[in-house]
Amino acid sequence: MIEQITVDHVTISTKRSFDEVVNAFESLVGSAEIDGLSSMAERATDKADFEKRVTATLGSSGLTRFITFDHGQWAALEGHPHKMRMYVIGNPLIAITMIRHDIGAGLDVPVRVAIYETTNGETRFMYNKPSTLMSGLKNAALHEAALKLDAKLLALAESSTGARA
Repeated sequence: MIEQITVDHVTISTKRSFDEVVNAFESLVGSAEIDGLSSMAERATDKADFEKRVTATLGSSGLTRFITFDHGQWAALEGHPHKMRMYVIGNPLIAITMIRHDIGAGLDVPVRVAIYETTNGETRFMYNKPSTLMSGLKNAALHEAALKLDAKLLALAESSTGARA
């Protein structure tokens, strides 16, 4: 089965430098990159212990980084220097509020965020709204839970860039 959905792609532009936006973003999200989520789950003795381990990795945004890709670094090796990072971020405790309504939501959580510098020196912060990514699942309870993640991402983007969507 192939189903078409419409996805809201959010791009916030700012005059802040790439480094300023990246630093702000990284200060607002925690990091689970070293131990990784699967390691946290494997080491947890029970649900409460898992929640404690997850909470310890969260930044003030309530989100954490799972992995960072420096696409700009790769592009430079091909002779195309760019500043661009893509992050996989989320919060398993938020994700479960969606997955409990439909396991298919796991396709779109955690989410991806990209920060890059344009050729004219502007910095952009972009992501796809989770509620629209999951719209094909047609589940009202899931949609309500995903709207909360949409709001968290928007607040994170606006705090990181100092700009409004």
